[in-house]
Amino acid sequence: MTGRLVFCRCRRWPTRSKSRAVVNLIDIGANLTHDSFDRDRAQVLQRAWDAGVNHIVVTGTSGQASAAAAALAARHPGQLSATAGVHPHHASEFADSTSELLAALTARPEVVAVGETGLDYFRNYSTPRDQRRAFEAQLDLAAEVQLPVFLHQRDAHDDFMAILEPARGKVAGGVAHCFTGEQRELSEYLALDLYIGITGWICDERRGHHLRRLLKQIPLNRLLLETDAPYLLPRDLVEKPPGRRNEPALLAHIAAVVASCLEVPIAQVAEATTANARRLFGLPGA
Repeated sequence: MTGRLVFCRCRRWPTRSKSRAVVNLIDIGANLTHDSFDRDRAQVLQRAWDAGVNHIVVTGTSGQASAAAAALAARHPGQLSATAGVHPHHASEFADSTSELLAALTARPEVVAVGETGLDYFRNYSTPRDQRRAFEAQLDLAAEVQLPVFLHQRDAHDDFMAILEPARGKVAGGVAHCFTGEQRELSEYLALDLYIGITGWICDERRGHHLRRLLKQIPLNRLLLETDAPYLLPRDLVEKPPGRRNEPALLAHIAAVVASCLEVPIAQVAEATTANARRLFGLPGA
């Protein structure tokens, strides 16, 4: 590589040597409308470009957040895209007006997927019934507009599969975002021809150790990389960022860990995951 990631002690963390990275990456899930980015969003984006991240999909998690994600992506054509959906935490807010807003957003060229949608019985910020209702509605929308789905599941696998499996043939693909599950979940997601999103969770020697074993079972043509910024800061970073906020520039670190686990060059991981993201979301270069 001609560019080397340097974790410096200065405030402009992280930075690079003067020559840019030769690997090109796509972050398929970053919450860039989160208020923690309000003070320095432009700098965050610049650090991402300098780190070799040449496209970011901004995650929509509610009606309001999805509209903000689409607006942000529209200001950066070719560099940002967005999803439009309602996270299971916000499922109790899902109404007819939400469906209308999401449908309008999916007509915009910068919106490339429906979601984040699915089920989360770990927190149950919304009731399981409301979560299932919102999930089904968003799968219906994805089928109608023929966009892929950006999927979330935690502690709800059986109900999740019961809803997703009958709908899978109607939607234009999907990704199991931030996969942290076990063998059974991985096998069933791959059987549905889903892509698998890997985050900095794999960098956590406590919680993510099992992922290193499962990672080898994910075909390279089904693998995607994401930061889920500002969440899931890679635990194994030697130099932690101010406020311990994750950001898309750290996708290069995650890619390096994935490459090490797979025992392949990072360029191979970058090439495969970039091609996969372009194919799934219909991004330029697909």
